[in-house]
Amino acid sequence: MFPRLFSLSNDQGKTVGEVGIWEEGRWRFKPLWRRERFEWEARLEEELLSILDTGNIRQDTQDRLVWREDPEGAFSVKSAYQILTKQTAYVPVDGVYRALWQAKAMPKALITAWRVILDRIPTIANLIRRGVLVGLPIYVMCNQLQETSQHLFLECTVAQRVWYGCYRCIGIVGAQSNMIGNHLENFYLTHLSNEQNKVWRGVWVAIIRSIWEQRNQVVFRGGVPDVEEILQKAQLLSWLWLKYKATGFLYAFSDWLLNPNHCFPAAT
Repeated sequence: MFPRLFSLSNDQGKTVGEVGIWEEGRWRFKPLWRRERFEWEARLEEELLSILDTGNIRQDTQDRLVWREDPEGAFSVKSAYQILTKQTAYVPVDGVYRALWQAKAMPKALITAWRVILDRIPTIANLIRRGVLVGLPIYVMCNQLQETSQHLFLECTVAQRVWYGCYRCIGIVGAQSNMIGNHLENFYLTHLSNEQNKVWRGVWVAIIRSIWEQRNQVVFRGGVPDVEEILQKAQLLSWLWLKYKATGFLYAFSDWLLNPNHCFPAAT
């Protein structure tokens, strides 16, 4: 969706140094828009700026394009071809990200979960750190603590009730980790096969996405946190993936709601 946002910008073709300013020794992107953004476009802008903020902008270097595969930084078709064709040794993938990218989930939900694990989602705490917000706002979902990724998705009363409802549906008993990455890795049922657990972790991803969407509804539309709505949205996202992607999955959404254990694809 970011390309649509870029099409509204007056900054196309400009260098980094032409689309922002230095403030107190820190680079701040200041995009110029051809018109006022709609509400959903403003949210996209917040997400875009939070991603750009992860870059390391230095004030003592020249703003220029560099091709990292060449010692002099110059791009060539030959070097690009070599990158695409050369064989590299296998590098083990961190367990958290392996679990995430193997999860059977909608792409938009996977991207949201990836950003949550990296803590690159525009929570209030992250926006304050970037200087976008000032003051000490309370947490928007449970009105108890300042909004951080950890609190929003795992620790607040709303999130805890969502996870409890999920565990109750699937039959999990016991405590889960309060660290987001470990929480995903532990989202694993021993009586299921590896392929079935990829579906189960897809449910985890869908819950993360649904909590984030509910949070945005509360912030931007004055909504009220609704645990059942979050759960049903997550169940819908996971069922839609299974319906269109899983071979031989013929269960109705009502079946998935009532007994997801019975609907898991057969072990292979």
